[in-house]
Amino acid sequence: MADYDYDLFVIGAGSGGVRASRMASQFGARVAVAEDTFMGGTCVNVGCVPKKLFVYGSHVSEELEAAAGYGWQVNAAAFDWPTLRDNKTKEIQRLNGIYRNLLNNAGVEVIEGRATITGPHSLQVNGKSYSAERILIATGGWPRMPEIPGAEHMISSNEAFYLETFPKQVLVLGGGYIAVEFAGIFHGLGAETELIYRGPMFLRGFDQDVREFTAKELAQKGVRLSFDLNITAVEKLANGRLRVSMTDGSEREVDCVMAAIGRAPKIAGLGLENTGVTLDEAGFIAVNDDYQTAEPGIYAVGDVIGGLELTPVALAEGMALAKNLFNNEQVKVDYSNIATAVFCQPNIGTVGLTEEQALQRGHSLRIYTSDFKHMKHTLSGLQERTFMKLVVDDATDKVLGCHMVGQDAGEIVQGLAVALKLGATKSDFDATIGIHPTAAEEFVTMREVKRRVSP
Repeated sequence: MADYDYDLFVIGAGSGGVRASRMASQFGARVAVAEDTFMGGTCVNVGCVPKKLFVYGSHVSEELEAAAGYGWQVNAAAFDWPTLRDNKTKEIQRLNGIYRNLLNNAGVEVIEGRATITGPHSLQVNGKSYSAERILIATGGWPRMPEIPGAEHMISSNEAFYLETFPKQVLVLGGGYIAVEFAGIFHGLGAETELIYRGPMFLRGFDQDVREFTAKELAQKGVRLSFDLNITAVEKLANGRLRVSMTDGSEREVDCVMAAIGRAPKIAGLGLENTGVTLDEAGFIAVNDDYQTAEPGIYAVGDVIGGLELTPVALAEGMALAKNLFNNEQVKVDYSNIATAVFCQPNIGTVGLTEEQALQRGHSLRIYTSDFKHMKHTLSGLQERTFMKLVVDDATDKVLGCHMVGQDAGEIVQGLAVALKLGATKSDFDATIGIHPTAAEEFVTMREVKRRVSP
């Protein structure tokens, strides 16, 4: 180990890279981290943190609308985009400093610049060479952009956080959670918003009932949903607006077009050609169960390996890697029953198997669902509804999946994730006394089987 400058050289100071480097250093390793963009990675800077701040801000419009039913008279409310944008940026800068301090306090050397791998154990940053016994690639992902005429006039989620002026009319292209979340954000902040997706229904991979319920809720809130449609070209007009051409021959004229069609691994210029590192069929870095690439001394974690692209997953992978390499532990990340949320409006919270996944795995199922108006909206006058679903194995009574669309869905499902991790049955849910009056109690009071289904 003494023959190298470092025991571990990490490329990327995002969630996975920071966690791995901090823990490795605390285990006694000599660690350096190179970062060329921003401390904290996607999540802190152009991902979940600023996005959720925007979700909070965009939801205020509904709170103002609901206030009248509770006796509040709100006069001349107005939204100021620069205030939200700049307050968000100040918070992100504060978090950047926290991440830097975490690394410094852990004894990790922070090197600012783009690292290029020059060999199995060597790198260059800003023209200076370094050597390391092990290299960890944790560079994350980057938004994909469509290959169509005028794509340069579109923005990605990265730019959405820093728009100079807030658009009056927006098109959001995509059907994943980022597209759905930003459609809600733009709409809630006052933009006329249309979501365009090439498939028949967005949120592919989520439970079908959840997808359909969410579509209905977004539409009734005023987001225009256009499925089985795609953009073929974008043209910038003399007045600064954008003319957008569609596959059905129609056109739109809007102020902003945001592409949210997926993310690609951020590996350009890394120097992988100087190593034995290979990519999988989707273009992500291929690793084994220990996050080791085809080059024995090089590892990768997080979004760059194309698994579950979630911040807590990258954190868990970084932690496991550090323990295994530098603390003589044998840790494996359990990818089953990982809870997740979509911060659309209303929120989606989900853990475990969808109905479709459970059937594919051969389970005969009992399905329980509940569709109701949240108590808050009995006076608010708003039409938002809440949906809950339990997917239960009919033979064992084990709860295989919990799904929710509604206020605070992520907060509620996080607790249910513990129950599923422990193998809870529907009888366990039934025996749990709920907290009244809450929406969450509905998960322990659903008694009537909605339907039984078999493979």
